[in-house]
Amino acid sequence: MTVLPSTTVSMASPKWLMPVLWLAAAGAIIGATVGSVQIVDGWRWLHWFCKPLATALILAMVWRVRTPVSRAYRRRILVGIAFSLIGDVFLMLSPRWFVAGLLGFLIAHGWFVAAFVSDKPLLAKPLSWVLCLLYSVFAVWLLWPALVPPLQIAVPLYIAVLATMAGQAVGRARWLRARRDPHQQAAGFAAIGALVFMLSDSLLAWNRFMTPLPYSAVAVLGTYYVALWLIARSVDARSASTTRLTTMGETER
Repeated sequence: MTVLPSTTVSMASPKWLMPVLWLAAAGAIIGATVGSVQIVDGWRWLHWFCKPLATALILAMVWRVRTPVSRAYRRRILVGIAFSLIGDVFLMLSPRWFVAGLLGFLIAHGWFVAAFVSDKPLLAKPLSWVLCLLYSVFAVWLLWPALVPPLQIAVPLYIAVLATMAGQAVGRARWLRARRDPHQQAAGFAAIGALVFMLSDSLLAWNRFMTPLPYSAVAVLGTYYVALWLIARSVDARSASTTRLTTMGETER
């Protein structure tokens, strides 16, 4: 395997993109934590502005990757993040748009699955998928008593697609690692991101349907942006084992 020279970030992103991205994510979290859903004030506007902005900047980060794993992989991740952005907008609006937001993220995960099968057969490592599916069954079992009839279809369907996405991402990373593929580290980012996405959605579901969590915005949005960033980071083909990863471009976190 050819060893690539060490680098901080091989993306063609401008230096300001990473700091602004994490500032936007922090603004979304702070606005949601301090603001009230019953009052439209400056904090709510901060959340409404920063939440989609952070996702849009992650989208821009992927768009500017110079050396993608493949064009098909980048294109599918881009579409997935775009639908995540749509889901973001719907979920931060009135609760009546919850199903629309859920649909946006369901389509997003479908595109992520399409990306993760672009260089690896579906279910080549079935154990990863089975474990994620078992977790999803357990999650549905916990949430079922709290789901009203319209959500008794939408939520289990979404969880099943999410579990498929995570299982495929982990299986792909294991499959590429076993073959010493040069993209194994990039696939590892995607796998960790997919699992963190499951964690984020689990926290969201628990907070919405079961018991309100203290500082739920910190937990849910914090894990969400980390998950989406890791999946976006997996587009870069130069994420080799010798790459020194930073999240702020040339600025160390």
